[in-house]
Amino acid sequence: MPRVLSLGAGVQSSTLALMASEGEVGPAPDCAIFADTQSEPAWVYRHLDWLDSVLPFPIYRVTAGSLRGEILKATKGEQRADARPPFFVEHGGMLRRQCTQDYKLIPIHRKVRELLGLRKHQRGPTHIAVEQWIGISIDEASRMKPSRYPWILHRWPLVEREMSRQACIQWLVDHNFPVPNRSACTFCPYHDDRTWQHMRENDPASFADAVLIDRAIRNGVMKQRTGKPLSSARWYVHRSLIPLDQVAFNDERTAQLNLFENECEGVCGI
Repeated sequence: MPRVLSLGAGVQSSTLALMASEGEVGPAPDCAIFADTQSEPAWVYRHLDWLDSVLPFPIYRVTAGSLRGEILKATKGEQRADARPPFFVEHGGMLRRQCTQDYKLIPIHRKVRELLGLRKHQRGPTHIAVEQWIGISIDEASRMKPSRYPWILHRWPLVEREMSRQACIQWLVDHNFPVPNRSACTFCPYHDDRTWQHMRENDPASFADAVLIDRAIRNGVMKQRTGKPLSSARWYVHRSLIPLDQVAFNDERTAQLNLFENECEGVCGI
């Protein structure tokens, strides 16, 4: 039975991949699959390239296109916004998250089907045919979910070993491996203030891209044909409902905490 590792290129999934390469988790996966939203910070792609050079199994990079591009087109009324991230809405909490499904889960599932030799629209097996590893740590166990496909068995090796995110970082340090930053789109509303601050200070290009998206979504998405806003509510990337380039990330009154516990599919930010 083939084993595939869902690789986000963050701390946990990188640790899991490297532990497998060191023989500490086995049997080793046959491959890793990275779903590229084409919208992540430069550090994610640099780390992914490094992983590709050291892992003994291949990394398949799959994509549904550019999430960033879809958002920008939707704000101009050029296409529907089917895969909207959970942006913060004035007087309305957060939008329903669809980006993980469209830009992470579907491309990974499509690649798994391809690896099994399944044709488009062909039914999957009636028995468990694939073991899918997911890099969720014990402190994020709430993100564990069974596969929605009966022929895919989810496995969480880090949880099996009761390893926390901090334990993963320590393992990387002990083995002289680089410790990656969190893997997520530049404009992800789940970023905490520490991540925003780090991005602004250390990756100004990625922060500028997030600011661009934040400004573009201010009036929400536009109706196709008419070019009018779907609603009068204003959208923001940050929970403070303040333009991102004006947020004081050290202000406790508007602080944004880590919201990746809400990422229930467990494939972003790891």
